[in-house]
Amino acid sequence: MGILKNIFTGQFIDIVQWDEETPGVLVHRFERHNNEIKNNAKLIVRPGQRAIFVNEGQVADQFGPGTYELSTKNMPILTTLLSLPYGFQSWHKAEVYFVKTTEQLDRKWGTKQPIMMRDLDLGMLRIRAFGNYSYKVGTTANLLERFIGAKSEYRAEEMEGQFDMKVISEFSDALGELRIPALDIVAKYNEIGEHVRQKLNVTFNNMGFELTSFTVGNINLPDSVNDAIDKRSELGVFNGVMNQYSQKQAADSMRDAANNPGNGGAMMGMMMGANMAGMVNQNMMGGMGGMMPPPIAQTFFLAVNGQQQGPYSMQALQTMVMQGTLTAATMVWTAGMAGWQAASTVPALASLFAAVPPPPPPPAP
Repeated sequence: MGILKNIFTGQFIDIVQWDEETPGVLVHRFERHNNEIKNNAKLIVRPGQRAIFVNEGQVADQFGPGTYELSTKNMPILTTLLSLPYGFQSWHKAEVYFVKTTEQLDRKWGTKQPIMMRDLDLGMLRIRAFGNYSYKVGTTANLLERFIGAKSEYRAEEMEGQFDMKVISEFSDALGELRIPALDIVAKYNEIGEHVRQKLNVTFNNMGFELTSFTVGNINLPDSVNDAIDKRSELGVFNGVMNQYSQKQAADSMRDAANNPGNGGAMMGMMMGANMAGMVNQNMMGGMGGMMPPPIAQTFFLAVNGQQQGPYSMQALQTMVMQGTLTAATMVWTAGMAGWQAASTVPALASLFAAVPPPPPPPAP
């Protein structure tokens, strides 16, 4: 009888582990005949893993890295669920999932199609953006209940396809909420990335994951906007050089005049030098007229019945004044204004109302 007991006892001992991790697999179900895990089996959980016991779809006990002897003492939840007796009874249909808890680094995101951005200065723009993010499995019970089901393995690319759609959606919303001018957006990558990360964190947590980082690598503006930025930068450098040249010419003339106080011609030379420096500056600026970006026409937004409308050009506003749809009391706003103001109080619009003719006289009887 003792020999028979030893034979059965040996059959009940089992080793539960995940020793061959496949790259890209986030969750692996331990495969065993009839999914029966015996009492006193040995559980091995390697670093970067977490073992989760599931009974009929209900998450039970969880184990971090280490080696465990599975018994009713260290598995109180599963014991309660199954009402396990002591002895040689098997834990019927208990499933074990191994979850990779290491951080998934440098996952790429990007806009496959251009997204629309409303800019107060430049109007509607089509932009592209890309970057990277990192994540790891967070609330493992939530992950198993929502996404695993009867699958034996769950790969990262299956989840990241859903992540990509969420990332683009939250990125587009962030641009609308932050309202950063297109010409300043390059200097705001960190602010945009942090704003998107906070918005995405809630979504990731609900899906059973933790977003550990989110980075905006680049935002591509339209070529026409990039050309305007480049030309404006070139113009700023040129203006600085010409201002230094003008100041040097004036200083040289004043020095010559001081060295020859009785020479009226020297004073005249000083004045001519300063004037010539200004003329050179003006002529060269005129010569670059073809290289300068065209001026951006001023536009205004209107507040009508509590709704924002626009932006409208000055010509469109003039037509609206003639039609009576824009009045002196209409609240307006444009870039550079601290807040909404009545149209008649805005200097750029005041002339529109002065030019409105009075109502025509009634027809003659």
